[in-house]
Amino acid sequence: QVQLVESGGGLVQAGGSLKLSCATSGRTFNNYAMGWFRQAPGKEREFVGAISMSGINTYYSNSVRGRFTVSRDNAKKTVYLQMNSLKPEATAVYSCAAFDGSGRFRDYYTKASYDSWGPGTQVTVSS
Repeated sequence: QVQLVESGGGLVQAGGSLKLSCATSGRTFNNYAMGWFRQAPGKEREFVGAISMSGINTYYSNSVRGRFTVSRDNAKKTVYLQMNSLKPEATAVYSCAAFDGSGRFRDYYTKASYDSWGPGTQVTVSS
């Protein structure tokens, strides 16, 4: 497993932007597929976006596609979530997650695929 720590959350007005970072530990970051999930109060944790080991493939939920971008810097062992045109319904705790992408096939969209999770960072979008 890998240790994950998110940063960059905060309060932003609707229509604004925010960029989250997820720093990781360990020497095998390049082997990990990375995902972002969010959980609003009283709701289930939901998939936001993900990126493959190489960074070539990205995946997004329908609710954020076109506004959010997942990227990674393997040299810095960090994955990012750029969020634009934020809406109040995006208010949630955002967590990054990882699974070893060099093994068997896993579904990027399913939280059960991920083995390691960060503690999360709060994002609040005011109307």
